[in-house]
Amino acid sequence: MMFAVAMTFIDQTIVSIAAPGIVADLGLSASGMQWVINAYLLSLAAFFALGGRLADLWGPRRVVVAGTVIFVVSSVLCGCVPDGDYALTWLIVFRAIQGLGAALLFPAALAVVVAVFPVERRGRALALFFGLTGALTAIGPLLGGWLTAWTWRAIFWVNVPVAIVALILTGFAHISDRRRREKLDVVGALLIIAGMGLSVLGFQQASAWGWDSAATWACVVGGLAVLYVFCRYERRVHHPLINLTVFRDRAFTVDALVLFFAMLAFVPLFFFASVYSQVSLSASPNQAALYLLYFFVGFAIASQWGGRILDKQGARPAMKTGCVVGAVGFALWAGKLTDLSMHDQWPYAALAGAGIGFILAPASTDAVNRAIDASYGEVTGITQTVRNYAASVGLAIFSTMLTHTMTDNVAGTLRSRGLPPDRADSFAEQVTQSVTGNADARTPTGDGPAATTMRNAMSAIRMDFAEANQWVFYGMAVALGIGFLCALAHPGGRVTAPADTTAEHASAQR
Repeated sequence: MMFAVAMTFIDQTIVSIAAPGIVADLGLSASGMQWVINAYLLSLAAFFALGGRLADLWGPRRVVVAGTVIFVVSSVLCGCVPDGDYALTWLIVFRAIQGLGAALLFPAALAVVVAVFPVERRGRALALFFGLTGALTAIGPLLGGWLTAWTWRAIFWVNVPVAIVALILTGFAHISDRRRREKLDVVGALLIIAGMGLSVLGFQQASAWGWDSAATWACVVGGLAVLYVFCRYERRVHHPLINLTVFRDRAFTVDALVLFFAMLAFVPLFFFASVYSQVSLSASPNQAALYLLYFFVGFAIASQWGGRILDKQGARPAMKTGCVVGAVGFALWAGKLTDLSMHDQWPYAALAGAGIGFILAPASTDAVNRAIDASYGEVTGITQTVRNYAASVGLAIFSTMLTHTMTDNVAGTLRSRGLPPDRADSFAEQVTQSVTGNADARTPTGDGPAATTMRNAMSAIRMDFAEANQWVFYGMAVALGIGFLCALAHPGGRVTAPADTTAEHASAQR
């Protein structure tokens, strides 16, 4: 199962490294490239609950196989994107289908792992699962940097051999397929997809439409309203897509909230840190991958430590420690971004990674252990939906924050160098789109005093971009600070095995 989900973790980060190459080759805008990345995350969030439910109805083995096939076929098609006007649409559509495949694959795979290990060993087992799969996320930037030197299309094609091996191993594993004979909540699935899609669209497009735009708030408020309707509907339906009774457990609710605020920072970090290193630090894709590796060193170590804390003391100490360490790490890291030195930043990157590592496995495992009248597939679907929705929202909000701050900074730099205000604002928007989407297209072409002024100002503009990223990283620190306040409400304690756990474990072993 770890091998099967490896593709989904790698693909959360590998595209961020290749983003400049994709933009340069296909002529995409910065906002368009952000949608290529966000389409995968949003699809993961929208379909994860459906994937967990289908694992219960059809059996986890069938869903793992189906998810793997969908994922690898869409990966191949992403790599075959044609040049021209349809390139952006093509990439967004098949990245979304990739997310659908991952949403089917991951909850089914995790449900298998949860069922195999008894509750007293589950903390360390899932810490290993999340720790190693998280380490595989670190392979994404490294692999992306190496493959991009050949062709960025290879970052999608590399999933083919991984999928073939995963399917062979799944066949050898002899996974039992226990199914429920219940109806699928189609209406609930459509409501959650529409609600998440609308709300994230509003956050994402705020940079283009503006926060004072009626369209922005119509999407955000409308999406949240649809999600509210979804919750009301799920309480009435006989076989809901998501069993909301699990939220009656205060500890489960706190786990979900802490995961939400942690994921606001975790996945978006890959995009922002990658582009920052290639723009402000003038790093190559391979160097950008090594820059992100500092973060994952702390993450991998803390994941194992957090699993041991969970087994001995419960999730609360691990989550509180993770939120504090992560908030301090991101805040200190933000302060060092303007030094423009990659090697001076590694202690703070590792500290931020350690904070996230302390949080993810313990909070996710504790939430699964506290399933009340719900299957592991359902509970996994809930927690992963929260995680991926938060990642989509975080990427959208922080992208908007970066765009506005960068535009204001560059406009100020150009005005200070004698460019008229209207010309400065126009060039600032052009530079922002160029820098945030393509590290190799940092200056507009053309002659004249305006273009010359801007080219001469590129050193200052790289600093402007670093300062804009500071606001993003400080925002991530604030998110983890809020997560700490949520963790204080956790009742604490360890989850002991319910009466039927032994029987379920024995059945899974057979």
